[in-house]
Amino acid sequence: MTVRYTKDHEYIRVEGDTGTVGISDYAQAQLGDVVYVELPAIGRVLNKGDEAAVVESVKAASEVFAPVSGTVTATNSELEGAPALVNEDSAGKGWFLRLQITDPAELDGLMTEEAYAEFIASIS
Repeated sequence: MTVRYTKDHEYIRVEGDTGTVGISDYAQAQLGDVVYVELPAIGRVLNKGDEAAVVESVKAASEVFAPVSGTVTATNSELEGAPALVNEDSAGKGWFLRLQITDPAELDGLMTEEAYAEFIASIS
């Protein structure tokens, strides 16, 4: 399993040709208490950088962008009734969607966990 990050604080956890997408712990901390999550339709085709979901907190609404291109194969329906899962476990139970990755080479343009940690340190 590989995890990669974007500069917009999305993560993608890659297993085979499937990627699980969510927002980083840093992002959920910046947002504050998450009160609503809008998820994409299963079967939706996303290009890298497309708006994939929306997360709303007590502070702001924020888009979640597709870190790579792919087709949505699953969404985390638990977030509809319990959006606070994003705050409680952003990298685990707080995931947003799963993608069938169409261009694995796009993963090469994303940050490793180490590079993302350095990026966070540089903006904090």
